[in-house]
Amino acid sequence: MRLLLVEDDDRVAAALSAVLARHGFEVTHVRSGAEALQELLVGGQEGPGFAVVLLDLGLPDQDGFEVCGRIRRTSSTPVIMVTARADVRSRIHGLNLGADDYVTKPYDMGELLARIHAVSRRTAAEEAPPPGERTVSQGPDAGGTLRLGAVTIELPTRQVSVDGAPVPLTRKEFDLLALLAQRPGVVFRREQIISEVWRTSWEGTGRTLEVHVASLRSKLRQPTLIETVRGVGYRMTARAD
Repeated sequence: MRLLLVEDDDRVAAALSAVLARHGFEVTHVRSGAEALQELLVGGQEGPGFAVVLLDLGLPDQDGFEVCGRIRRTSSTPVIMVTARADVRSRIHGLNLGADDYVTKPYDMGELLARIHAVSRRTAAEEAPPPGERTVSQGPDAGGTLRLGAVTIELPTRQVSVDGAPVPLTRKEFDLLALLAQRPGVVFRREQIISEVWRTSWEGTGRTLEVHVASLRSKLRQPTLIETVRGVGYRMTARAD
């Protein structure tokens, strides 16, 4: 299992990498957010991807929360935040941004190993398409284009079309569609969507999310493409209408 360790303290990284290696992990260590994104979004296309990202928050070039948000916009790789920030607000913010788990330092190594295995198993189960649904692309192609049935989403130009006909979307409508479309079949919590797309908390924004989902269903003329998961959130289905 390949892991990406994002940690600016070389002593901490060396000790952790040594333990992980003894447990059969192949560890790639980077010291900054920019290096992490380079490994995930560029280097990862040339070989097997990472099973899990261990992400420190106190990075020298950018905050780990920002790095997590950028990872989530382009990758479904599980992220475990490993940080000294133990306050509840930071935990909630990290999980709402899309982190799969949050571990505070100092931690027990056995617990960290168990959490790594748990998120990798859970993510594999979540991303398996439900029975009866056809498989679709789980990420953009080399040109940054996503295709789900009749819907084509061009990420670099922020253009969307249905059966070749352009569909004008607002900025937030596009951001919401792109977020869901990059992980079809995976359920996004309402709180996570609000934090990622609107960069704010859930309070008072729930109705805005519902309106944007309804607008997307109408504009795309595919009411079942975005499915409501009652009591949880939304997911992009893999069914063709």
